[in-house]
Amino acid sequence: MKMRLFSIAMLAFAAACSAPDPAAPAAEEASTTPKLEQIWIAEGLTAPEGVAAAPQGGYFISNVVGEGGAKDGEGWISILSEDGDIVTEKFAEGLDAPKGMAVHEGRLYVADLDQVRIFNAETGEPAGTIAIDGARFLNDATVWGGAVYVSDSGGASIHKVDGEAATLWLENDRLGGINGLLGDGDTLYISTMESGSLFAADADATLTEIASGMENADGIGLVPGGGWLVSSWPGAIYYVSPEGETTELLDTREAGILQNDLTMFGDLVIVPNWRPGTVTAWKAVR
Repeated sequence: MKMRLFSIAMLAFAAACSAPDPAAPAAEEASTTPKLEQIWIAEGLTAPEGVAAAPQGGYFISNVVGEGGAKDGEGWISILSEDGDIVTEKFAEGLDAPKGMAVHEGRLYVADLDQVRIFNAETGEPAGTIAIDGARFLNDATVWGGAVYVSDSGGASIHKVDGEAATLWLENDRLGGINGLLGDGDTLYISTMESGSLFAADADATLTEIASGMENADGIGLVPGGGWLVSSWPGAIYYVSPEGETTELLDTREAGILQNDLTMFGDLVIVPNWRPGTVTAWKAVR
C-alpha cells in the first residue's frame, strides 16, 4: 500500500524541514541547496533498511524483520514498483538481518551480519554465501571498480568481494561506526556514525574527509548539479555542499520516523524507514 495524499499539516512540516538556513545568504542558498519534494510513501514493509535497483524494474528493499543483530533467519527481500507498490513481498527469504544491497553481474549481494548472501537478481534463487572473517555487523554494500564492497560497522572496516572470495580492503579508526558506501567513478564515498562524517576514498584507500557532524550518518546519494545527500538513521537528511558545508533538509526524529539507507537514482531519492515500516520517495529539486 502507498500513500499519495497528505494533510496540510504534513505538507507544512515537509516545507519547513526543507527550508534553507535563514542565516545563510538567501540567493546563494536558493540556487545551490536542493529541496525534497515527497512523491510517495510505500507501507506494509517490516523494518526496511536497504535499497537497490531491481533489474526487472523497481527497487529491492531489505526487511530486517527481527532484531538488527539477531541471527534468526526471519529477514527477507521485497520488490517495490517504481510507483511504490509492493510487487513481491518475499522475493528472497531466510536471511538473518539483511541491510545494504548491491546488484552486480546478475546477482543480488546482501550484507547480512557476518556474511554476504547472494541471490539470482532475476529469480531470487540462492546463489551462494560468502563468510566475512572477523565481521561483526555488515551494513552497506556498493559496486565499485568491478567488485562489491561491504562495510562492517562493528569493525571500522570495508571488505572487497570479488567473485567467490572476500578480502579486507580497509580498516581505519577514523571509520568508527562505518555505515554507508557509494562507489562512483574513481571514488568510494563512505559515511560513519561515530563522527557523522562523509569521506572520499581513492583506489589506494587514502581517506579524505568531506564533512562531519551528521551523527549516525547512513545512506549517501549524489545530487545532480553537485553535492551529496546523507541520511542520519535516527531521522534526518542532510545536504552536503561541494565545499563540505552541511544543511539539514529534513528532521523526523520527534515523529519517530527513521531515515535509513538513502539511495539516489538521478534526482529520485528512495529512503527506507525502519520505523514505521515504510519507504519514502522524494525528488531532489533545485
